[in-house]
Parts: sequence; C-alpha cells; structure tokens
Amino acid sequence: MTTRKPLQLRLPPDQKDWIAAQAAANVSSQNSEIIRAIRERMERVVGDAK
Repeated sequence: MTTRKPLQLRLPPDQKDWIAAQAAANVSSQNSEIIRAIRERMERVVGDAK
C-alpha cells in the first residue's frame, strides 16, 4: 500500500499557470504534473550521479 502525505505548495503565478496549462494539455491533474516534473528531475539527478 502506498502512503501519501499531503504537501502545501506555494507557487509563483507564472509557475502555477504553466502547471495548469500542462495538466490541461495532458488531460491530467495539476498534482500529476507536479509529480511528473519531480520524477523527471529525480531521474536526471540519479543518472548524473552514476
């Protein structure tokens, strides 16, 4: 079972608008877009460390 913890996130308006636009373009939620962005960054950082 996956445990999820809520996180309050304050974003500048331009970043919030970008997340909203990405979510609309990908027919997904804003939360999913934020998770996708973090995962992509994590993969780059881990890949760079190897």
